[in-house]
Amino acid sequence: MNVLVVNAGSSSLKYQLFDTEKNEVKAKGLCERIGIGGKIIHKVPGKEDYAAEIEMKNHADATRILVETLTDKKVGCISDMKEIEAVGHRVVHGGSYFTKSVLLNKDVLEKLELCKELAPLHTPPTLMGIQGCLEAMPEVPQVLVFDTAFHQTMPKEAYTYPIPYEYYEKYGVRKYGFHGTSHRYVSAEMIKLLDKPASETKIVTCHLGNGSSISAVKGGKVVDTTMGFTPLDGVIMGTRSGNIDPAVVTFLMEKENLSVSQVNDILNKKSGFLGVSGISSDCRDICAAIENGDERAKLALDILGYQIKKYIGAYSAAMGGLDAIVFTAGIGENTPIIREMACEGLEYLGVELDKNVNDNVPRPIETTCLSTKDSKVKIYLIPTNEELVIANDTADIVSNK
Repeated sequence: MNVLVVNAGSSSLKYQLFDTEKNEVKAKGLCERIGIGGKIIHKVPGKEDYAAEIEMKNHADATRILVETLTDKKVGCISDMKEIEAVGHRVVHGGSYFTKSVLLNKDVLEKLELCKELAPLHTPPTLMGIQGCLEAMPEVPQVLVFDTAFHQTMPKEAYTYPIPYEYYEKYGVRKYGFHGTSHRYVSAEMIKLLDKPASETKIVTCHLGNGSSISAVKGGKVVDTTMGFTPLDGVIMGTRSGNIDPAVVTFLMEKENLSVSQVNDILNKKSGFLGVSGISSDCRDICAAIENGDERAKLALDILGYQIKKYIGAYSAAMGGLDAIVFTAGIGENTPIIREMACEGLEYLGVELDKNVNDNVPRPIETTCLSTKDSKVKIYLIPTNEELVIANDTADIVSNK
């Protein structure tokens, strides 16, 4: 089955066209820097890579450009969108409505609209991507795959917030967790690499990108994760604050005379790397500024390194041990200094990073062992493949509908 996978992030839109029967990628690409410029990188096996800077004001623009590129006579791989048999979408938040992947219909779309306030950076772009695909391919079945689904194994003591219980009962206020499709993929790959039964494995997976989260995966099941009720919680991110004292919110609202929407905008879109550095939300820009001696840029990166290390230690305690640490996603795969900062000081856990290997990961990036041969804990870089998980889920659901 030919399945187009659309994966909309807060400032990017990745896509891959899969032949799920042959397990082949017919085309893949990335629309990035959406809202702050725009660039598409498009690859088709057997053809020269295509890249172009094209203004993308929003995700609707990115979707349109994606469709045009796939069907382009020179750089595309299909002559007509009718060749696509199904579309799979990555969806960040399923709220209390969705605990597994589902076939898109009117009722599902209406419920997804209700989830917008839970993931304000991601759900609106996802909805635009869905609408764009519906307009281009109205008769093609579409499947939604939710990042929250993999985290449904968390125990109550991990997902319950210590606030009046009635808010959980009335509104579903609890920890949900995100990036589940990525954590699901890389933890499964890591389990294959460990010389022990899957049920005995204890892994910390670090999905680090413009949005970042860390998960504790014991026996192939999530026992805790850093993101919470929304993707705002956890470690510092591109524009998101991550975990802060809740009283900071009310303090700033009083001091700055801020509305709920204004403070929400500050925490989701003006904080994180951007807020601390004052330069950019992009880790590449932060690293470039550090090379030029910018102290606030260095502070932003130091915060992330420290927080990752803190959660690795905490999750090791929660699982009663640690077999492996996995780094993945844009920052996790491409920023050696972050991997080094996260592992430094964890020697007491049996974590020993091979600095030479870490600093010289070959390109193109592939699964790489970063730990020394004597390290008791395995350290791996595993490129995430959320699209493959989404494609397989989509093919299964469409085939059995």
